[in-house]
Amino acid sequence: MSGGSIVRTDTGFSLHRAHLHDSWLDTGGAEHDGEGFGLYDLTVENGRIASIRPSGAASEGAQNDLRRRVVLPALIDCHTHLDKGHIWPRKPNPDGTFPGALGAVLADRSANWSAADVEARMEFALKCAYAYGTKAIRTHLDSLPPQETISWPVFEKVRERWKGRIDLQGACLFGIDTGRDEAWFQTLVQRVKKAGGILGAVTFMVPDIEDLLDMIFRAAIENDLPLDFHADETDALEAVSLRLIAEAAKRNGYEGPILIGHCCSLARQPDDEVLRTLDAVADCNISVVSLPMCNMFLQDRRSDNTTPRWRGVTLLHEMKARGINVCVASDNTRDPFYAYGDLDMVEVYRMATRIIQFDHPVADWPKAALSNPAKAMGLSEDHGRLAEGGPADFLVCEGRSWTEILSRPESGRIVVRDGTVIDRALPSYEELDHLME
Repeated sequence: MSGGSIVRTDTGFSLHRAHLHDSWLDTGGAEHDGEGFGLYDLTVENGRIASIRPSGAASEGAQNDLRRRVVLPALIDCHTHLDKGHIWPRKPNPDGTFPGALGAVLADRSANWSAADVEARMEFALKCAYAYGTKAIRTHLDSLPPQETISWPVFEKVRERWKGRIDLQGACLFGIDTGRDEAWFQTLVQRVKKAGGILGAVTFMVPDIEDLLDMIFRAAIENDLPLDFHADETDALEAVSLRLIAEAAKRNGYEGPILIGHCCSLARQPDDEVLRTLDAVADCNISVVSLPMCNMFLQDRRSDNTTPRWRGVTLLHEMKARGINVCVASDNTRDPFYAYGDLDMVEVYRMATRIIQFDHPVADWPKAALSNPAKAMGLSEDHGRLAEGGPADFLVCEGRSWTEILSRPESGRIVVRDGTVIDRALPSYEELDHLME
């Protein structure tokens, strides 16, 4: 095998001497190295994985001999903001801070977020994610009035158009204090329910936060909705909404899935508060997602020309040790919250490995970008792994090991969906120029 081609028959193909990692592989049998990789032959028939077998002597030099190139399952991105994406050219963050991002997005949303504008930017973002090999995405949708009446119908339209290529989920997003308007909140709940969405909010340490959380949990229970929160995206030691969300879940008897993003302040709090929070979270059906690129960009940004001294990520190692389902994801792309990014989960995992130290040992940390976010999103078990009988959705990487995969952008990766190599052409930024005028 050479370049970006896979030689196939009328019904499928076989890949020989593929490096598969034990964290996404159910079938064993091959000898695995210290990084967790073993050599396997993978056969695809009619869009499904027909077999996964340890490579033998006959595999070397066979047609489609990968020569130890890594085959990675299709990627899962469980925390994004497709409705905000790519507005940076017309509304950059004035100072790179979190308040600067809030103000810039508010101004741009009020002035520009028509249905046509939101749809065009979402479509552009999904083209990028698909080309990089992502199979499922959860996006938050700013749902402050009147934006919820614009963005949710667009989301449903786009979700239907992308069905079969990207499994798209939507979670509403509003400042939890806005929920004090209970009539508006109940209308939003019904809109989310009708769209098959996820109920979510940004939590702040407002005086009535526990009452507001109880209101959200009651609505979720009454309408059988999963939950998704933004929590503690700050360095403030008093920001403990992660713990308060867990306590509210217990208090209200909520057993459904909860995904909580950011949780930045936890890494700065004293040990007794950290342990109290971890105990509470581990006792609930809670997944936590860290957004390493966005929070490195925003957190500990200083106005006195001094260097940031804090990474902005949460305590994933401690959470994982307690059995908490932990994930990483893209978050924002080319908007005031993060000036960069392109919904490439390989880039996200590369940066997460460096920032959060997903190595020494690698162990099963790759699950944080694969089966763990799939679990957090309630997806079927064939997401984020490779298994006989499962869909032939995967990436053939250029790299043969973690240090090779995570050292280059993997621009020559091959993306296979339903057993077919897809066109990986990325959309040109010129497609968005008419929106930036």
